[in-house]
Amino acid sequence: MDFQLTIIIPLYNEDENLLRLEEELISYLKEASVNVFVLFVNDGSTDSSLSVIKQISQRNKNFGFISFDQNYGLSAAIKAGIDHATTPLIGYMDADLQTSPEDFELLLPFIKDNDLVTGMRVDRQDSKVKKISSRIANHTRRFFTDDGMEDTCCPLKIIKADYAKKIPMFRGLHRFLPAMVLLQGGKIKQVSIPHYPRMAGKAKFNFLNRLVDPFLDCFAYLWMKKNYINYKINQQNE
Repeated sequence: MDFQLTIIIPLYNEDENLLRLEEELISYLKEASVNVFVLFVNDGSTDSSLSVIKQISQRNKNFGFISFDQNYGLSAAIKAGIDHATTPLIGYMDADLQTSPEDFELLLPFIKDNDLVTGMRVDRQDSKVKKISSRIANHTRRFFTDDGMEDTCCPLKIIKADYAKKIPMFRGLHRFLPAMVLLQGGKIKQVSIPHYPRMAGKAKFNFLNRLVDPFLDCFAYLWMKKNYINYKINQQNE
């Protein structure tokens, strides 16, 4: 099958969510407007996640997986997924199902005229502490990056592979995907999407690593922005 979109799903200890995730993905694949391949990236899970995604991939031809030898973090998992994707479009969503794969259909109509389309979660179904810390982190990143994004870390995105594969690897990458596309001269757009409560498993981020790490990563981004090399070739010999 000729796939147009690879959906990367990084996961770390999400075995309680995976069978329900499989059901929702299969349902979406049946109605998706493009041919979709699902790529799980196991970030060194210590529960039975690896065993479950192996079984899912064996019984579904549109599913595959890669697995790290240890826990490297969300940014590394996303980058590994991007490196292994072979489709012109690359999507990303979390395994916790607080966003739905069906909502990729809300983003796809805009990807033709943009290089990254990201969701913007409305009516957040999170704890008060998580909402406050996310709001502060988003305001901080927007101040540093000037990317205009209201919800930079929304875990539902589509990006053109030509742009995704040029993004350099660094810790905190997942917080700066729109800004990194802008550095390449690309166009970005945000689209409102629903948000759902976590039904199983535990969140992997807390108050401190939602605020301290993103703040420090902003300085790394500023250094990269100052030193980023971007060029376009308009002529070459035949």
